[in-house]
Amino acid sequence: MPAQSIWTLLSWGPEGWSDDIASGVLVTIALALATLPIGLVTGFFVAFAKQHEESSLRLAGNIYTTVFRGLPELVTLFLFFFGMPLLLQYVVRLFNPDATINVNSFIAGMIVLSLIFSSYASEVFLSAFRAIPKGQYEGGYAIGLSKWQTMRLIVLPQLIRIAFPGLENCWLSLLKDTSLVSVVNLAETLRQSGVAARVTRHAFLFYSVAALIFLALAVLSSIATSYTLRYLGRREAR
Repeated sequence: MPAQSIWTLLSWGPEGWSDDIASGVLVTIALALATLPIGLVTGFFVAFAKQHEESSLRLAGNIYTTVFRGLPELVTLFLFFFGMPLLLQYVVRLFNPDATINVNSFIAGMIVLSLIFSSYASEVFLSAFRAIPKGQYEGGYAIGLSKWQTMRLIVLPQLIRIAFPGLENCWLSLLKDTSLVSVVNLAETLRQSGVAARVTRHAFLFYSVAALIFLALAVLSSIATSYTLRYLGRREAR
């Protein structure tokens, strides 16, 4: 393929595809960032349940992680994207027979990725919980702190510091898993690159561009998380 042809295809404007791919990158980043807080909070509470004294909470947490770690991500996405509208439509039609339910691709992807991310993040949090000596809890209670205050002021700062490297790996996996949502027509990076590949018949070029974009996002994430980890280390030292 001539060099001029490559630059034309990768240019901005009506003859190129860079603007379409760039919009897909923004969707990828937005999807990952929207999923992250939901997955972190859910993962924390699942881990809290899995190490709780109450056996029913431990059982519920174990079932949750077994299901969403055991199912392939793509199967989970299909089950939710195609199954939830049927279930919701059945429930809604009990009250309104003419109602039709459609699931937004972005929302579906965010929910499914949150479920998957939280199931893996919960294992990271669980390991961090187990790494904190029980004396830390007892010391908080001894100075008059409540369970909530002990968790917030003593346990949680240590938990974040211990869990952070593992959560970084979960974040990188989340970034890559956003590409799965392309199968339900969300116009993210891989979807836009695939459209360009089919239209121009230069599949290797555009899938290589997609690969470089995901690699760049991973490198930038690693740089950001390393700075954050050093900051947490300095803060803990102080």
